[in-house]
Amino acid sequence: MPNFHRVVITGIGAVTPIGNNIDEYLLGLQTGANGVSDITLFNPEQHPCKFAAEVKNLQSENFIEAKESKRWDRFSQFGVIAAKQAFNDSGLEITEANESRIGVIIGSGVGGLLTMESQAQILSHKGPKRVSPFTVPMMIPNMATGLAAIALGAKGPSSAVSTACAAGSNAIGDSFRLLQLGKADAMICGGAEASITPLGVAGFASAKALSFRNDSPQTASRPFDAERDGFVIGEGSGILVLETLESAKKRGAKIYAEIIGYGSTCDAHHITSPSPGGTGGAAAIKLAIDDSSINTAQVDYINAHGTSTAANDKNETSAIKSIFKDRSYLIPVSSTKSMTGHLLGGSGGIEAVACILSLTHNFVPPTINYVNPDPDCDLDYVPNNARDAQIRVALSNSFGFGGHNVCLAFSKLD
Repeated sequence: MPNFHRVVITGIGAVTPIGNNIDEYLLGLQTGANGVSDITLFNPEQHPCKFAAEVKNLQSENFIEAKESKRWDRFSQFGVIAAKQAFNDSGLEITEANESRIGVIIGSGVGGLLTMESQAQILSHKGPKRVSPFTVPMMIPNMATGLAAIALGAKGPSSAVSTACAAGSNAIGDSFRLLQLGKADAMICGGAEASITPLGVAGFASAKALSFRNDSPQTASRPFDAERDGFVIGEGSGILVLETLESAKKRGAKIYAEIIGYGSTCDAHHITSPSPGGTGGAAAIKLAIDDSSINTAQVDYINAHGTSTAANDKNETSAIKSIFKDRSYLIPVSSTKSMTGHLLGGSGGIEAVACILSLTHNFVPPTINYVNPDPDCDLDYVPNNARDAQIRVALSNSFGFGGHNVCLAFSKLD
């Protein structure tokens, strides 16, 4: 049997609709902040959904030169900014001696949708000669990874994951595996997304996936509530620095938590709907628990995928019950998407950060907008207000179109 390395988190970064750095994001989670408002990134007048969870007041010039930012899609900007935050937080230094041992994996469900749309319009109205030479590198979904690696000088294992709304969590899990196996000493990983565009909003609206609560946008994201009617699209990025315990201890790094388990499955059922009873999600949860060598009695908090759609929330509740049985009712289960909206491929990144903040600050973030209990969703969803709690082990669920399911397990370091 291989001698697996233990893996810890030494840096975190976040760009979200409720805060553009870790301190702001932590405060937002603790106070039940609401990041949803009317769309400002384009004119939504003709759209049936006119609201989203946008990143606001981001000072990108503090991280990216203005000339460079014009050549980067919005999702890449979010990813690089969060990566730089996490890297600076970690205290890592990249040198010629270690550059090949530090890698980057950043997931994105959609990639550079804004670039694709805008350049398609230029092609249609002005012809092919007017299309930007930066079109392809701006829109391909691996470019957040590439640009972060360039910015930091990381020459180790590098890839991009595109498993829809599970992408950020898959990126973290895949990085965890590389470190366990000794293929790297540190990995910069997470997710980034920026799909609040005319096509993105119209596409999800046509699929009946979005909430249409235009008269009350701030109450639209209501996971597990009986009157939920769809998700609220969000944007941003969450990035972790994962490091082998040996590496972190050798350089005297501060350690937030340990990542102890990773489960990944596929429903093989439907392009958008989860498998009945949440069987695929349940399998991912079981794999993460088995991988971590803990038992179900040790789980103190579950950060749910919790999209605020009818099918997801019901099936995720069933998945949790199938694994934890009667103890399901004793475990706090909250959806931070009630505050941030759904970041698609970026959601796993910011929700992993939320779990780490829960572990380090001993609290459970709330599910805001929870008013009307649903008989099919009858767990403890931490309604409306954060809760002080001693959290030792936390799980983060991410489920994506195509049937992709991921569960990550985090714990305080022994």
